Amino acid sequence: MNIYQTLVETVIISNKNHLIRYSDSLKLIGIGRSAFVFRIKASNLAIKIFFPAYKDLAKEEVEVYRALRGIPYFPTVHDSGSNYIVMDYIEGDTIFDCVTQGTTITPEQLKEVDYALSLAADQKLNPSDIHLRNIIITPKGRIMLIDVARFRQEKNCMQWRHLKTAYHHIYKKRFFPKKIPAIVLNIIAFIYKKRLLPFYRSNRKSYSS
Repeated sequence: MNIYQTLVETVIISNKNHLIRYSDSLKLIGIGRSAFVFRIKASNLAIKIFFPAYKDLAKEEVEVYRALRGIPYFPTVHDSGSNYIVMDYIEGDTIFDCVTQGTTITPEQLKEVDYALSLAADQKLNPSDIHLRNIIITPKGRIMLIDVARFRQEKNCMQWRHLKTAYHHIYKKRFFPKKIPAIVLNIIAFIYKKRLLPFYRSNRKSYSS
């Protein structure tokens, strides 16, 4: 058993996906729909541990990261197991964090995301489920993308195109507030997923830049 597997064994998750306890060597940095993410203290590594019902996603995500190996917009995987992935720790704020803090998102940053996704597509992948929480802006202003488990699904995911449309039609308006409370963003995301916002329907014109 390697050191990463030993750390994974310290993480106890309930049947209802509640985090019960974990090693003092870990710092909880993220909670997603299918996993907890920890930074391994005193290192530049993060470990993603999947909920019991979603552990099959670990293998899928590792395979996608392997296909993305060498593309600088995605973290490198260093180890993996049946329910976990060890990868680079990416310092910075997600676009979700930036919007809630009032940090301006620039058109150049969106173009950089587009370029990163195009490189993924060149690897025969289908970038999907791109949202504000899986795009990170580093302290140096670089773009990094995480959570790639759904990059091999077959459906045509319109989410990133819709986000760009919202950026150009709403966010860039001079008088539109650049700082939005998290609760408002969460409500918008909920409505979007329920397909209750006509603006976000897939037949709307979307921007490519």
